Amino acid sequence: MICLSAVTLLTFSSCVTKKKYLLAENGRLEAVARGNDLQNQLVDCRNTGDALRSELGQLKRDTTRMGQLIRHFEKSLDMNLTEQEKLNALLSQKMNELSDRERTINDLQDLINAQNEKVRALLNSVKDALLGFNSDELTVTEKDGKVYVAMSDKLLFESGSARVDKRGKEALAKLAGVLNKQTDVDVYIEGHTDSKPISTAQFKDNWDLSVIRATSVVRILTKDYDVNPLQIQPVGRGEFLPVADNESTEGRARNRRTEIIMAPRLDKLYEILNQ
Repeated sequence: MICLSAVTLLTFSSCVTKKKYLLAENGRLEAVARGNDLQNQLVDCRNTGDALRSELGQLKRDTTRMGQLIRHFEKSLDMNLTEQEKLNALLSQKMNELSDRERTINDLQDLINAQNEKVRALLNSVKDALLGFNSDELTVTEKDGKVYVAMSDKLLFESGSARVDKRGKEALAKLAGVLNKQTDVDVYIEGHTDSKPISTAQFKDNWDLSVIRATSVVRILTKDYDVNPLQIQPVGRGEFLPVADNESTEGRARNRRTEIIMAPRLDKLYEILNQ
């Protein structure tokens, strides 16, 4: 009886130990499996981390490069804006200069028109004043904005003389009447001769004759007819500005002349041009 109980106890104890063993072994195997899974997961995490770090590094490099490009574009944009501002300022300056130039041109054109009108009026006044004289005595023309009165020595002087005769004084008196109303006109008296040499007790040569004839006309206009001396000037040209061939009698007669040149003053034109 006692022996049976002992066998039964041993058999029960052996069953209990084997069961625990199996349970423990199963736990160990599960732990090993979980450990392997964790190890695999750790490897995956490391690989993923490496990939993320590599991608992060590339992103940083790309970001740095993009930042450089953006700063370059910003600098270029600033430079372009600065150049555009300069161009706009230059354009504005040129537009203002153009506007000033156009105003100057318009002012000049107005003055030129007024000057031309003044010359036409002067020409008509001189023609009207000298209407009673023949074409072989004097001619009245307009050239380059000036009025020319060419008086022959037949009208003004005796041959080889610088004394103005009566008929010549009549012509000068009528011309003085016009000049006394034209205070803004400069007057040049030019004496001209033909090419035939002259040498007398009074005149050394044609230069001398032309100068003294011009001076005689100036003296009559200023002293006898009150033309302003400040607006009149005598000039001797001798035989050096002929208007005809000195080989013929007619040509020499044309060359022996006194020209009275009237030029309206251009002060306002010069003033605008010098601005």
